[in-house]
Amino acid sequence: MEHKMKIFSAVLAFSLLVFSTPVSAQYRNGLEEAFKSSYTLESNAEYARAIEALKKVYDEDSYEINIRLGWLTYQAGWFTESIAFYNKSILLMPMSVEARLGFVLPASALGNWNQVITRYNEILKIDPNHYTVNYRMGMIYYGRQDYQNAYRYFEKIANLYPFDYDALHMFGWTCYRLGKLREAKVLFGKALLNRPGDASATEGYNLIK
Repeated sequence: MEHKMKIFSAVLAFSLLVFSTPVSAQYRNGLEEAFKSSYTLESNAEYARAIEALKKVYDEDSYEINIRLGWLTYQAGWFTESIAFYNKSILLMPMSVEARLGFVLPASALGNWNQVITRYNEILKIDPNHYTVNYRMGMIYYGRQDYQNAYRYFEKIANLYPFDYDALHMFGWTCYRLGKLREAKVLFGKALLNRPGDASATEGYNLIK
């Protein structure tokens, strides 16, 4: 009797595996079609329909669906909903840099700059040398006229990318605002080697006698 039960259990397990495989494949195909449809609709700026295509197959535990919906709702101008989807993505994949970069799009659109800075700081803990985040942090503090804080971000990317125009240009202006004129003139000069005749770098260079 025990032997028969083992055979029955083995047959049942095999049957479940065989019959569950097509369902899984069917779901995967449906998911792929939903994503494909969302890309097509997005390309035509039909964001609401693209969102609906993905919501039909929505799985709250799917990082891919949540981050895609974060982007599409941002494109649609639904910033609060977009933030919610990006937050869900971050909860699902705590080390995700891309989800945090996505989050700052609707957050900045709503003017939630403290939230933006928080997410950028989280990224820098994961990737301290991230070019885009260091540059944007520098720009935020430069815009606030907090040149000391701007300095440390621009200095980092200028050291990492010594011939990058944006790094040299903004580091030059930050040094100028801090009265570091010798350093500023050198940086503006290097920026002009990268982009000869650039109006902003030329202006900065000529301001220093």
